[in-house]
Amino acid sequence: MKQLLLSLMVLACSSAFATEGIPDAKRTPGATNPNVTQENIQDTICKIGWTKTIRPPVSYTNRLKAKQMAELGLTGSARDYEEDHLISLELGGHPTDPKNLWPEPWDGEWGARKKDVIETYLKRQVCAGKIQLVEAQIWISTDWVATYQKFIKTKKKKGS
Repeated sequence: MKQLLLSLMVLACSSAFATEGIPDAKRTPGATNPNVTQENIQDTICKIGWTKTIRPPVSYTNRLKAKQMAELGLTGSARDYEEDHLISLELGGHPTDPKNLWPEPWDGEWGARKKDVIETYLKRQVCAGKIQLVEAQIWISTDWVATYQKFIKTKKKKGS
């Protein structure tokens, strides 16, 4: 599965963000939590409060965010960014692997708050058995913006 996930990483460039909201796939390809599988989702990601049990301490993510911001030459305050999991914890992302964490801007059309919406949507679909966990992990890690546009914008149009 990890080979499949890595082979589908098509976003590659030398800048901090290949497209607004999407991290450089060379630096942040995403990483999955080996303790989360399709077979145990009801006891892990689908269990209310489970992500709190694996979320890394703020002291860890703040140090990593400062380091990554310096490496990427990002300007502004650390408060302008969320140290986000590319594959979210609620989709079985690795909690502490730096390959799964990056300083995601809060602001902009494709900021952190919008990514949260698609993460929650995908988790609900996985937990309802409508899509497989690995599918959601691939979609969120390869191009979460396109995934948002496909599922969330389509859903809003249908509801209009």
